[in-house]
Amino acid sequence: MRITYRILSFTICALVALQAASHAWASAGLGLYIAEGGVVDASAQEGPPPFPEVMGFMIHGMNGMFVIPALALILLIVSFFVKVRHAVTFAAGVLVLVVLQVTLGLLGHGIPLLGFLHGINALLLFTTALLAGLNASRGRVIAKADAAAPAAVGASA
Repeated sequence: MRITYRILSFTICALVALQAASHAWASAGLGLYIAEGGVVDASAQEGPPPFPEVMGFMIHGMNGMFVIPALALILLIVSFFVKVRHAVTFAAGVLVLVVLQVTLGLLGHGIPLLGFLHGINALLLFTTALLAGLNASRGRVIAKADAAAPAAVGASA
């Protein structure tokens, strides 16, 4: 279970990085589209995508609304079965930050300042998921050391 917990934690980190990359890719494409004379209005949502990088916005939306929340929930469930100190606390922190992230992302379309907080919260989410994975890794090292300690003491006697 410890390996599952670690994999989920580090996968969430990777997906948060994918979120940043996909949004940056889409924003760069949008900037180029506008610089070349393209216009973005409500009609841009009808028909084929106006520029290929719009796929980045789709990746960002699907990943952020479905994949990361599902993994955060699974991480919390797994945390109850992992024998790692603070595993539940870190997993709960990840889930709370994911819920806040989704809320900020949805409300940010109407209140642009929340988009700024959305970016800051993404860094907090990444850090918390990273610390969760590293905490489980640290627990693994300590458990190995504890298991080896009695053998080392017996060998020196």
